[in-house]
Amino acid sequence: MSNPLTLEAHGVDLDHAVYQPIVSRLHQTIQNRSGAGGEFLGWMDTPDLMDETMIQRLTATAARLNESCDIIISIGIGGSYLGNIMGERFLSSPLATSKLRYAGQTISSDAMYDLLEEVKGKRFGLIVISKSGTTTEPAIAFRLLLNQLKQQDPEYAKHVVAITDANKGALKTLAVNEGFEQYIIPDDVGGRYSVLTPVGLLTFAILGFDLRALLHGAKQAKADASAEDLSSNLAYQYAAFRHALYQGQGRKIELLVAFEPTLTMFGEWWKQLFGESEGKDNVGLFPASVTYSTDLHSMGQYVQEGERHLFETVIFVDESRHPVTVPLMESDLDELNYLAGKSLQEINRFAMLGTMQAHLDGDVPQLIFHLGKRDEFHLGYLIYTMELACAMSGYMIGVNPFDQPGVEHYKRNMFALLGKPKK
Repeated sequence: MSNPLTLEAHGVDLDHAVYQPIVSRLHQTIQNRSGAGGEFLGWMDTPDLMDETMIQRLTATAARLNESCDIIISIGIGGSYLGNIMGERFLSSPLATSKLRYAGQTISSDAMYDLLEEVKGKRFGLIVISKSGTTTEPAIAFRLLLNQLKQQDPEYAKHVVAITDANKGALKTLAVNEGFEQYIIPDDVGGRYSVLTPVGLLTFAILGFDLRALLHGAKQAKADASAEDLSSNLAYQYAAFRHALYQGQGRKIELLVAFEPTLTMFGEWWKQLFGESEGKDNVGLFPASVTYSTDLHSMGQYVQEGERHLFETVIFVDESRHPVTVPLMESDLDELNYLAGKSLQEINRFAMLGTMQAHLDGDVPQLIFHLGKRDEFHLGYLIYTMELACAMSGYMIGVNPFDQPGVEHYKRNMFALLGKPKK
């Protein structure tokens, strides 16, 4: 099998003599789990821990909910939301509709009203994802939706699944008291690294995705990244290139570029992964994302000629699922007959190559990932590679990649303004 993922760099060189000793030292730190936040490296094991027994259980729960519910609402925020919707959009058609809805990622009154109106009189179920059960946004959504479910369904408990802590927390207590089915978020896995646990896998099972292939892709990425050699470890190469661009060239913004609209939400998941992992102690690249060629008609001018403080990381899917070819038209009024017989995938590839060359000419360095195809195996491979690269990259700039102390600041202010009682 060809490599599921490859990486090429333009406008930046990597001095292996400088970076290999750094990578070797930090590789041992990661493998030994001896660095800051090492107690949250459990995500490294999830491709193996999500075994056949867990896959069968998840599949059975998904089948039960799909059979008994017209609408299934996944309630969560951060990685408990972004990982799920990223996977759904990555693997589904952009025009596909499903019975899945999302809540708990916003406090918008109008958004919640619309959702409550949609489920009135419908058979619906809830998947609530929270280690504590007290995170404000999902807790509010769960209270409102559970209240509605109780009013409509005397057997409501059969249609609620709690994905939460193994031993403690408000949601754990409620799940035990009410008899909700439960899945565990491992203690050693943080939210933004949790998509390959039941946090994401149950959603993917509901959508009918191949969990075995997804986890096989992650296992393959883990095996391919087991050595510290920069010449073969793609995750470490990516981390080192990012460091060289940030520290060596003074680039402050990384722009993740997709050439497929189905990867747009992958950019949102990636932004949390790297932004929350690295943005602390007044250091860290600012992660942003765009979808080309759409955003070439809005952001392209800035990327080409704006301030030279960014670089691009491209994810290009080499093989399309469904080939589409430009037809020959007799009139040729749109002057596109020169493209007749060419596939849109080929045209998209040349659009990518032309864009990248133009931006490189404009002093925008770039890293280009080639992903073999858009399926479960390749998604699993890409997820694990990005997670490992993020761990290495965070350690390279001297931060703990697994905490998020700054997130609590807005919460303290909000609670004070709302008059939350102090414990």
